[in-house]
Amino acid sequence: QVQLVESGGGLVQPGGSLRLSCAASGSIFSINAMGWYRQAPGEQRELVAAITVGGSTNYTDSVKGRFTISRDNAKNTVYLQMTSLKPGDTAVYFCNAEIRTSWFTGYLEVWGQGTLVTVSS
Repeated sequence: QVQLVESGGGLVQPGGSLRLSCAASGSIFSINAMGWYRQAPGEQRELVAAITVGGSTNYTDSVKGRFTISRDNAKNTVYLQMTSLKPGDTAVYFCNAEIRTSWFTGYLEVWGQGTLVTVSS
């Protein structure tokens, strides 16, 4: 059993910053790519940012220059630093990771429970 636990969401004013964290725990052999998705009310879930085990990153266009994804492989943790937040960033943010639980298994796609980010004055 593996799980991802997010933290760091909350209410912030436009222009403010938040840092999300997501820690993987359980029977972990290795972790491949990790990422952050978000889902606003009435919208489909979308990829916000992703990072490979080697540190290569990609971002959706709307957050480039404002959000930074990073990871600590020793802690099995991924972060999302969000700055210059806009009301349009309001959503539930989900952590995602590709995790192997043993040498003999393939990568499983694991999701966190989500953390709400609200950008409002």
